[in-house]
Amino acid sequence: MANILDIRRRIRSVVNTRQITKAMKTVSAAKLRRAQESALAARPYSQMLTNVLKSLVSRADIYDPITGEPRHPLLAERPEKTILLIVVTGDKGLAGAFNTNILKMASRFISTTIQSKPDANIDIECIGRKGRDFMRRRYPTAPEMPAGGETGASPVHPDTEVASQRVGKVQITGEYVGVLGKVDHNFANTLGQGLIERYCRGEIDGVYILFNEFKSVIAQRLVAERLLPIKEIGEVDVQMAEEPTEEERKKRIEAAKSAHVGLRPIDTSAVDEAAARFATLPVDYIYEQKPEQLFEGILPKYIGIQIFHALLESVAAEHAARMTAMDAATSNASDMIDSLTLIMNRARQAKITKEIIEIVSGAAAQ
Repeated sequence: MANILDIRRRIRSVVNTRQITKAMKTVSAAKLRRAQESALAARPYSQMLTNVLKSLVSRADIYDPITGEPRHPLLAERPEKTILLIVVTGDKGLAGAFNTNILKMASRFISTTIQSKPDANIDIECIGRKGRDFMRRRYPTAPEMPAGGETGASPVHPDTEVASQRVGKVQITGEYVGVLGKVDHNFANTLGQGLIERYCRGEIDGVYILFNEFKSVIAQRLVAERLLPIKEIGEVDVQMAEEPTEEERKKRIEAAKSAHVGLRPIDTSAVDEAAARFATLPVDYIYEQKPEQLFEGILPKYIGIQIFHALLESVAAEHAARMTAMDAATSNASDMIDSLTLIMNRARQAKITKEIIEIVSGAAAQ
């Protein structure tokens, strides 16, 4: 049987660990609320931008009346010879299977793409330290890769000459670490502008972003969305999705209840309805420029706001996953303390019994 002193030390160690995990759970719950507020605050701008584009589509000649082909290059579809995949993970661990599930889905997306399109090449842009480290161990890095490794670093993409010098069928062309601590719209907009330039030059033929979509603590899922080319403005083009299991949902509910975090998504129906009326009003707007020019100027911002929303939702989902993981760790620590306390009591009782037997045996021997 274990030494009583060793068991007591183990109990003290687990108690200290429980205090840490409980504090981390509280911090993650507070950060989750702020992340939800940030995502909600960015929603009206996104909704209005989408509806302005819808309004322009109905008033501008976006498609050629003879051939039916789109006049804007971001709407034109072509065979996907080179695909760019943006993988959004976290910079830190202790979030359960949050990063692992994203990276598993990224690997599945890459393998499925290679099987369905054997001649296609895949470029990977990693946002987050965990995704960067995972991809570096498996795929080579492209020459002159952008050094966007510090907070606030602007993404830079290789030029056409360098991009043509591939080092593998699947290669890493960009990595950005430290940008998720405080999500900046300028970063998302600059990243989107770089993708648009590469798409218009013909370096890439499709852009996909893989992240954890967050609506509430319960309503979240892994998705792979297509950003380019744009099929229909305002419609999310989901190529792959993975829903959480029932066991994961129950754990999230228990963690949210204990941390006093709302389970239902915030109701934004009034804001969405007010923004949607803009595109449906039977009014002929007078534009300072031609509708076609406005459409060409605003459409790139649509890509930037999609990336911005994906980053905001990924950050919120990471905090929710960390809150759930720390709640489970706290519960496991409590169970371990109870188990160790029971073992210590049994060891102490056995020691007392042994001493009594020794005293009685000694007295009987006399």
